[in-house]
Formats: sequence, structure tokens, C-alpha cells
Amino acid sequence: MKYKSRKKAILLLADGTIFYGKAIGKEGTAFGEVCFNTGMTGYQEIFTDPSYFGQLMVTANVHIGNYGVNASEVESDSIKIAGLICKNFSYNYSRIDSNGSLLDFFEANNLFAISDVDTRALVSYIRENGAMNAVISTEIDNMEGLKQQLSEVPNMEGLELASKVSTKEPYYFGDENASYKIAALDIGIKKNILRNFAKRDAYIKVFPFDATFEDLSAWNPDGYFLSNGPGDPEPLSEAQALAKTVIEKNLPLFGICLGHQVIALANGVSTYKMHNGHRGINHPVKNLKTGKGEITSQNHGFAVQREEAESHPDLEITHLHLNDNTVAGLAVKNKKCFSVQYHPEASPGPHDSSYLFDEFIALLK
Repeated sequence: MKYKSRKKAILLLADGTIFYGKAIGKEGTAFGEVCFNTGMTGYQEIFTDPSYFGQLMVTANVHIGNYGVNASEVESDSIKIAGLICKNFSYNYSRIDSNGSLLDFFEANNLFAISDVDTRALVSYIRENGAMNAVISTEIDNMEGLKQQLSEVPNMEGLELASKVSTKEPYYFGDENASYKIAALDIGIKKNILRNFAKRDAYIKVFPFDATFEDLSAWNPDGYFLSNGPGDPEPLSEAQALAKTVIEKNLPLFGICLGHQVIALANGVSTYKMHNGHRGINHPVKNLKTGKGEITSQNHGFAVQREEAESHPDLEITHLHLNDNTVAGLAVKNKKCFSVQYHPEASPGPHDSSYLFDEFIALLK
């Protein structure tokens, strides 16, 4: 088998810390911001989520690959992570409806990955020292060269990545005879968001990241949606301008994750890069309107400034993250606009928050 003689590999962090492992399949090198996801399942959805573009993913679950892959469980048209770091990689897989192995999926997507890394120690290190740029490589004898290349990788703060994952041309999703029309701005959209809208009797037209309000409104939609996505929200000036116009005209607007941050910025509330972000499928959130708790799927490295949101006369904080009291949801007072920092469409994760799609459809009525 191709994995019997595996090449030694390293993970080199920007601060000079080194972890050792082995290449999973092919030899190679990959750069990106290292981050970790605490989910115990859903690795295929995580790897294909456009929000992870440019990131080296550390999986906290000790086993990856054991249930293979399924063609219907992708969140975009390809793997979006920059590379994978895991503890135990399963070359053999078992699940009734698997289409193939995770290794074959990686090779088809030209992804470099390493295993046999002490991921418990690595996750602890990132928690203490923060998400930072890193490189994984089988070039273990080229340490100085790797350090030099790593020093040239741009930091995530200030980095615009939506253009790297957005559609180039508008496209449609769902039944054209549906009751509602939603214009969605693709700044890294996940397929399950589109599925959630479609199954609620909506027809969606998805627009590129730099589309204007005029582009979206020309389709005469009933409502507007700003998607999740990768990178820093601050450089997304076109998306912020679009959100501002939709809010001023009091048209229905819903934002998820990066879209939530764009809506905050459109209202003059700033965002910041978090120490190590929220990435997992068991994050506790409190709905301040109902008093109920929700277990949510989250994936973000930036957040909205809570103090600015609290003092803003036109904004209401609707949800709070219970681990660190960061802003998890916003609504614009007396406007048909709301947003959340987490993923109500799950994939992977619990469905506690799927009611948010129903609330948006109710606004369209």
C-alpha cells in the first residue's frame, strides 16, 4: 500500500515552534494560518467550507478519515483548507454510503496533509499563544528556507479572501416557481445555507462578492442575504456599501458569520481578530430575546466589538456566546435586518438555530 513508507514531516509555527509528524499521502509543503476545530464529526464539511480558505486545519478529534467521504456532504465545489494536521489518519474506512476514502479525496483536490502530530499539545499551544501563520512540509532538511518563506506569508488581519472563493458569475439555486426570491451575496457561501432557503420555498440567485446593490436589486428579490466566508471583513467595502443601502431602504437582510461582521461594519461598529477564534460544533449561545440556550456550529476568527455594539443607538445585541460573552447576534432596531456570528445551517453541527431561517422567511412575507 502507498502509505507503508511515509515521509517524515514537520509543522513549523511563525514563532519558531516545531511539531513533528508524517506525510499522509504525497510529499509537499503548505502554508496558512494554523487553527483548530473541536468537532468530533463532520470533517468533510469542514474541509470544504470556504470560510477556512487559507488555513491549516488542526482536527481535535483523534481519528480522521474513518468514515470516508460522501459526494453529497460537500459545502463547496472543492477542498478549501490550505492543509490538514491530525493525530491518527484512517486509510481504511467503513460506512454504508461512503463514496471513497478521504485520502483519495485529498489526492483529487491536491491537498497536502500530515498526521502523527501530538494534536493535544498543539491545540493547547494555539489556545495559549493564538492562531498564527505556519507551514507543514516534508522538506525537513530545508528549515531555513521554510522559515524565510513563512515570514513572507501575509497575516490574516487585513487580508481580503472572499474574492478567492466567491463565484465568478451569478447562478441560481432551487425551484424558480418558489414563493420567495432571495438575492445572496457570495463571500464564501456554504451549500447547506442554500439548501435551507430552498426547502423553505425560496429561489436564490447567488451573486459574486463585488456585486452592487443595483446588481442584486435588478432581479427584484424579496430579501437579501450576506453569506459566511474567509478572511478579514474590513476590506470588503463593496459588501458593506451594499448592506448599508439595503438597511437604509428597510429591505429584509440576513447575515451569517462574515455577513454578520459586514453588517456591523456597515453600521459603523468595528471588528477585531480574535486570539484563536471559535471553531467547533458545540458552542453555547444565549438568545437574549427568549432566554433560551442554543448549542451552535461556529467557525470564525474575527468578531464584532461588543462595547461599540452596546452603545450603538440603532443596534441590539440578540445573542451572546456564553464561553467568552462575545457578540453572537445583532439586529438593527426598526429595520428588517438581523445577523448571527454562528452557523444555523449546521453542516456539521446541531440544528438548534435553524429557526433563524424561518424568521428570515417570515420577514419576506
